[in-house]
Amino acid sequence: MIEYVKTILMKVSFDGRLFEKELRKGLNLLVPAEIQEFKEWCYKTFSKIYEPVLNKYFVKLAV
Repeated sequence: MIEYVKTILMKVSFDGRLFEKELRKGLNLLVPAEIQEFKEWCYKTFSKIYEPVLNKYFVKLAV
């Protein structure tokens, strides 16, 4: 499932609202064991553009 969520985020990364919506949906699809890996990938891939959005969702999780 993690690869599916990554693919979706890459495809919608051009639009901030879509990105946030799909990030939220993707987090609901992942099992807890996948979230840390997903978090690291998100920050590595999108932190230059969407760091405030990532912080909003990953800080809540406290992973």
